[in-house]
Amino acid sequence: MTTTRFCLVRHGETDWNVARRLQGHTDIDLNTHGVKQAQQMAKALKGINLQFDVLYTSDLIRAVKTAKAIEEIFGVNAITAEALRERHLGALQGLTIIDAPYLEPELWNIHLSRNIEHDLRGGESIKRFAERIHRGLETIRMQHLGKTILLVSHGGAIEMMYRLASNQALEAERTVSVPNASLNWISHDGSSWKVDRWADTSHLGSLALDNVDL
Repeated sequence: MTTTRFCLVRHGETDWNVARRLQGHTDIDLNTHGVKQAQQMAKALKGINLQFDVLYTSDLIRAVKTAKAIEEIFGVNAITAEALRERHLGALQGLTIIDAPYLEPELWNIHLSRNIEHDLRGGESIKRFAERIHRGLETIRMQHLGKTILLVSHGGAIEMMYRLASNQALEAERTVSVPNASLNWISHDGSSWKVDRWADTSHLGSLALDNVDL
């Protein structure tokens, strides 16, 4: 069987990450710390001589800017894919995790309960989000069978990829973190997905920040 490997990279830090503000599809740029994280991550990948065949990124600016650091170090061009975006969080987007329970108590409780059918009033349900991520990964995999794909995306999107690769139920509570600029490996052997390594931030040193999914 032909194994296709994915190295999943979460974008660098944004000011909204620091403020614990829900980003979703809101197009928030990296902050200064996030730019440094992206640059150090790219240099570390070069330092360990990471071999990859193609680079993909979400089309949101925080991911594009993170991918740009890789482009500059490796001399490659990233392919942008809307399918790799974060989940659209509807009416919760723009709220902090401190304010959301007071301003949108019903929606916040629905969000915490992992109701997979609810779209959070104008957003994307967990079920639809999972289907989008699954389709996006499968499309990329089928185009690059047997290759190693470096992929820059978002905390929630990468956590969804973990669920897919580990066969974790959509309703189940979150069991893994996805730190900014971390490296996370999954693979497909032609018949099924598996998780190979997760949440590696050893390349970041003091720049690592273990954020919640925002």
